[in-house]
Amino acid sequence: MTKADLVDIIAAGTGLTKLETEAVVEGFFKSVIEALAEGRGIEIRGFGTFKVKKKAARYARNPKSGEKVFVPEHHIPVFKFSKDFKNRVDDGMKGK
Repeated sequence: MTKADLVDIIAAGTGLTKLETEAVVEGFFKSVIEALAEGRGIEIRGFGTFKVKKKAARYARNPKSGEKVFVPEHHIPVFKFSKDFKNRVDDGMKGK
């Protein structure tokens, strides 16, 4: 599913225009990114939690050359699904 598909589904379900729905979806995405960039987490009950995790500095290996490469400390966004989310997906996939 693409963002355009998501906009179409939400617009059809809410009665908003596609333009209005796209603005809401873009606003949600922007808000999530900004909150994570500021180091704040987001918890949406029944859906999941967005967080930022710190990855320690380490040495990795270039798979092509085998050369050792230093990877500095960095932060990555992560998403943890809620139990309800996982159960709903599992129930929907049964029998497929």
